[in-house]
Amino acid sequence: MANSVQTVRLPQTLRRPLRVPRFLVAVLRFCRRKPLGAIGAVLVVGLIVMAVFADRIAPYSYDESVPGSRMKPPSARFWMGTDNIGRDMWSRVVYGARISVTVGFATVALTTVFATIIGVSSAYLGGAYDIVVQRVVDAWMSFPALVIILSMLAALGPGLLNLILALSILGAAGTSRVIRGAALSTMQNPYVEAARALGSGHARIIFCHVLPNVTATIIILATIGLGTVILAESALSFLGFGIPPPYPSWGGMLAGSGRSFMYYAPWMAMFPGAAISLAVFGFNMFGDALRDLLDPRLRSGGGRPIG
Repeated sequence: MANSVQTVRLPQTLRRPLRVPRFLVAVLRFCRRKPLGAIGAVLVVGLIVMAVFADRIAPYSYDESVPGSRMKPPSARFWMGTDNIGRDMWSRVVYGARISVTVGFATVALTTVFATIIGVSSAYLGGAYDIVVQRVVDAWMSFPALVIILSMLAALGPGLLNLILALSILGAAGTSRVIRGAALSTMQNPYVEAARALGSGHARIIFCHVLPNVTATIIILATIGLGTVILAESALSFLGFGIPPPYPSWGGMLAGSGRSFMYYAPWMAMFPGAAISLAVFGFNMFGDALRDLLDPRLRSGGGRPIG
């Protein structure tokens, strides 16, 4: 049958392998290389979610007293028990996360702006300006931190904005010193001299060459500084210089009824203290992991692994 036509079946097209998104690959690699940093990132995300959706997560309002529920121990109805006037501790801890996140991120943002302006300008201009600015920074850092904050809050009065302003001004001095060192190291690179030789202006050199190369340092300082700011806010609230009642603050919850009824209802002090510890631990571990990943000196192999 020479004239017969034979049908040839084409092979079925092979299915392309499922590609995992790059973002998911980076997250999985981060979790494998930095397990403690991944735990810290989960705690940070959980804290932010609690702060943003506090109205939906908390079953009660932060100042709502449940009738007949005074100093109840933790149970299925009240996960963290109740305080001395019948308020749900879980709801108050959730609303307290909003205070910590607001103070932490706002303070770190202002601190980063102030420190970047001081550090980069001091490193770039140099000369007499650098000497004067650094001597002012030395004098500012020589004063006890608690004395400065208490003095500023005593003059400005308690409140959220005053607390953020006092903490940001205090933290800008030490942060600017680190940013200045990173900017000085960046300015020694040949591309900065090449930009000057090509006639680039001061603004172009700062924003296109200096700032992009100190961004990693700024991110690391900001992430690690969040835990320090949250701890400082809790300490000031414990001393009575933080957020005034009735709005809940973790430090204020420890100082008020938590300290007075610690022996009769230990959960009133235990859960706010645990919230402070977990928040500070999460930001510190996450910031430490980012330092190992973003710092080129540590990324090359000299950095110590976390976990």
